[in-house]
Amino acid sequence: MRSDNVTKGVERAPNRSLFYALGYTKEELERPLIGVVCSYNEIVPGHMNLDKIAEAVKAGVRAAGGTPVEFPAIAVCDGIAMGHIGMKYSLVTRDLIADSTEAMAIAHQFDGLVMIPNCDKNVPGLLMAAARVNVPTIFCSGGPMLAGRLEDGRRSCLSHMFEAVGAYKAGKLDEAGVEDYENNACPTCGSCSGMYTANSMNCLTEAIGMGLRGNGTIPAVWSARLRLAKHAGMQIMELVAKNIRPRDIMTPAAFHNAETVDMALGCSTNTMLHLPAIAHECGIELDLDLSNEISSKTPNLCHLAPAGDTYMEDLEGAGGVYAVMKELTKKGLLDTSVLTCTGKTLAENLEGVVNRNPELIRPIENPYSADGGIAVLKGNLAPEGCVVKRSAVAPEMMLHTGPARVFNSEEEAITAILCGENLLLVGPKATGKNVLAENLATVFGRPSWNVSFYINTDAATLLGTDTFENGAVQLRKGPIYQCAETGGFGVLDEINMAKNESLAVLHATLDFRRSIDMPGYERIPLHDATRFIATMNYGYAGTRELNEALASRFVVIDMPAITTEGLIKLLKREFPSLKGVYAEQFAGLFQDIQKKCDGGELSTKPLDLRGLLAAVRLMRTGLEGNRALDLGLVNKSFDDFERQLVRDVIRTRLPETLRREDVFD
Repeated sequence: MRSDNVTKGVERAPNRSLFYALGYTKEELERPLIGVVCSYNEIVPGHMNLDKIAEAVKAGVRAAGGTPVEFPAIAVCDGIAMGHIGMKYSLVTRDLIADSTEAMAIAHQFDGLVMIPNCDKNVPGLLMAAARVNVPTIFCSGGPMLAGRLEDGRRSCLSHMFEAVGAYKAGKLDEAGVEDYENNACPTCGSCSGMYTANSMNCLTEAIGMGLRGNGTIPAVWSARLRLAKHAGMQIMELVAKNIRPRDIMTPAAFHNAETVDMALGCSTNTMLHLPAIAHECGIELDLDLSNEISSKTPNLCHLAPAGDTYMEDLEGAGGVYAVMKELTKKGLLDTSVLTCTGKTLAENLEGVVNRNPELIRPIENPYSADGGIAVLKGNLAPEGCVVKRSAVAPEMMLHTGPARVFNSEEEAITAILCGENLLLVGPKATGKNVLAENLATVFGRPSWNVSFYINTDAATLLGTDTFENGAVQLRKGPIYQCAETGGFGVLDEINMAKNESLAVLHATLDFRRSIDMPGYERIPLHDATRFIATMNYGYAGTRELNEALASRFVVIDMPAITTEGLIKLLKREFPSLKGVYAEQFAGLFQDIQKKCDGGELSTKPLDLRGLLAAVRLMRTGLEGNRALDLGLVNKSFDDFERQLVRDVIRTRLPETLRREDVFD
């Protein structure tokens, strides 16, 4: 036995003395030492019961003639870590878990391991460790949470809780409604009740052969979970006796089986992050593109939350993961010859298994869709690939045509809007301030009004004017009035160009009173959903410093200047036939002008991204290159000396004669 390295012979007397210090007996040290890796803690709901699971596992190990030795592994609750800097610490724990478990297992020379994980990164981390250490190992998770039940009888889960917050912010749900979800969405211990990452990975642990039947689906609070734990403790002793190790089980065929079950179940997109990492530890490379190949021939059989209104306890009642696999074998989609932790093949495990609820686990002849629940997409937005949970996407959203914009600061912006703050987007030219403002309105599904400030913008322009219609005086409502009334987004462009009269209106509208005073009319309260997003550039003619009183009414997001890489991507998106070398040169030209502006050699007039794009567009129509750049950039300056300086910058990047066929394929 491996443990002989720490328990046998005169040379190991010092080692044994330390075991005796722990209270172990000579008889216990003569049995196989089984490491019980328990992820119990008091911060993750899915882990608060793992101490009970560990005790049951240890009882099973002892019953089968082994000596259990428990040690811990960490785990983060992704739900609690979400929405703040804590989320940056979640994924890294997967590797910390793998590293620390490997260290403990090898340092103490265990003969076998029982892994007790449950939530998100904990499961793949322990599977990675199992592959690395490669001693007989079995998994027993803590089990899923039961579905919640709201006061009106509707069932609920954690994703509904997040939706409730959004409904509240949109004015569709009151505080009492939020509290109903808050108190009832997560009613028991266990991993969150839908097919999220934790339950997905626990189900796939079962599918890949490293966990007994029910590992992914038996609820945490059922006594069957404790019985499963005892059986896992017993079964590890058989694996030790037969020397069946993780890499004997986690073969290429087993991973393909797991991906097939993944598609049928409609698991979390995070499985596409974790399965390749686990396979890598086994010396197997899983190509992301393989997922689409498997998906193309694997029907989606389940719509568990968030894709539907059924939960993990329902899947267990229907027959669990084994029933899903049984359906898949009807069309030969699984390799049933693979070895599993039962000591038997998958074919042997599936004997006698039936689908007890064809409404929940669709028969393979009548699936939700002919292809799988996950799709891998590639394109200009994600050249290396991205993953979509297709089973949770509404049919009308499967195909979309339109522009797409990506901003690094959107997270901050959305957070501020949800908190009820007005935003001020500041920065130099060409940073996407206006586009971000407009897209935020689109993200929240609110109507929007764009107000461009200039020297003649007055209070009437913003609020409205009296007009004579049908024999009576009527108010023709201005954009600020309409925004306040409908709960829309007001985009205030170039706010630092506004004159004092306009600013006075904004002072009253943007402060804590959230109302508009109009002479001759009753005070107008702002709709709860009304938000204002202002933009301002630096250094424009006609701009001025924003007064402190107005600035205090916003949270300010500093928009960084576009990078060379970002500009190249923008150019290639706008002009797909643009040659790569010229995309780089045009991007470099813009950055050169930026540096000259920053150093005071040029004004910001020729620093015009719209002008650069217009120049490239003119070149595409056939206009000679330098003439197009004159129109788009050079002539934006009205000083002869400065225009010559800009032309000099252009000549360092581009030839004097530049034709369409030079620039475009």
